[in-house]
Amino acid sequence: ITTVTITFFNGDVKQVMPDQTVIYYYADAKTTHTTYSDGLEVLQFSNGQIEKHYPDGKKEITFPDQTIKNLFTDGQEESIFPDGTIVRIQRDGSKTIEFNNGQRELHTSQFKRREYPDGTVKTVYMNGQQETKYVSGRVRVKDKDGNIIVDTKL
Repeated sequence: ITTVTITFFNGDVKQVMPDQTVIYYYADAKTTHTTYSDGLEVLQFSNGQIEKHYPDGKKEITFPDQTIKNLFTDGQEESIFPDGTIVRIQRDGSKTIEFNNGQRELHTSQFKRREYPDGTVKTVYMNGQQETKYVSGRVRVKDKDGNIIVDTKL
């Protein structure tokens, strides 16, 4: 069993390996597209970007800056940034951001909420109203202009 190599007039090269892996190099785009016998496809672009297309439909993209984005078959997305920040986007468009300092943010169509490692939670609603809940039980609410409406100092 041998490797079959075909070189096309435009410079493209197709190799079929003994295990039926197909490696296709697109000369103009300087891109390599490898299709494995199990259905996994890997594209390697000249800028360093790598895309993996799994047989189940999942896609994993590694960008030149080493950010990794996963696209799931149910419509969810997950991006993992080099600094450790993780962003997850649900099908409904809501977004969760996990920062490397322990803070988390949740973005929905109604509000944006940040959770701090000490337990403090700050929510900003679409109408501009802000609500901060502290671990002590204190709650402070400000209107869209920053005026304090409620402050339950304990």
